[in-house]
Amino acid sequence: MKLIILNDYDQASEWAAKYIRNKIILFKPGPDKYLTLGLPTGLPRDHPESYHSFMWNNFFKHIDIKAENTHILDGNAADLQAECDSFEEKITAAGGIELFVGGIGPDGHIAFNEPGSSLVSRTRVKTLAKDTIMANARFFDGDLSKVPTMALTVGVGTVMDAKEVMILITGAHKAFALYKAIEEGVNHMWTVSAFQQHQQTVFVCDEDATLELRVKTVKYFKGMMYVHNKLVETPSSEQMKN
Repeated sequence: MKLIILNDYDQASEWAAKYIRNKIILFKPGPDKYLTLGLPTGLPRDHPESYHSFMWNNFFKHIDIKAENTHILDGNAADLQAECDSFEEKITAAGGIELFVGGIGPDGHIAFNEPGSSLVSRTRVKTLAKDTIMANARFFDGDLSKVPTMALTVGVGTVMDAKEVMILITGAHKAFALYKAIEEGVNHMWTVSAFQQHQQTVFVCDEDATLELRVKTVKYFKGMMYVHNKLVETPSSEQMKN
């Protein structure tokens, strides 16, 4: 497990972006290896707050990718469980997830795997916790009645099968969740803690998110930054050939 501690949100975001860039360059992804994870149900694809709209407006339309090479869970599918099963099959057919990138909630949930979720769960329909619904109300003019109460999400087990996992944790309101994630044991009430047991997990955080950590923990990982910063250096031409 690596814990990358940057000064603030912007620096954490830049470090993560460079790391992802390098992984893409070295992995050389193709048309069968684009997978986008997690989508609230009940919203039309063109709804401005749907994940489909978010991904297109903030990512897909800015890069060189064909629509047929994007794979987003369809929250309006007639058979939601069949949609989830199909998504798992697509991941397997693509050779698995090379790099999963996600954030967490203040309660330590990853994707929409709310507290109490099984740590071996697969892609499925999940009921959202009240805290998650309230946190998302800001996207719906504060009207809780408009916020989806169910979601399609990859499971913890699905993410654990990824070859590498990057978790972004920023802000003082996520500090207790980061503490639970790395300084206490694995606990299904803090689903992000499962990634202590993943063979290749990178937690990227800012200073504010470390407020609940032990001083010696912070000092240890900060002392490793001279090594970790090498991970975001531009790959050499020789590396890109291999």
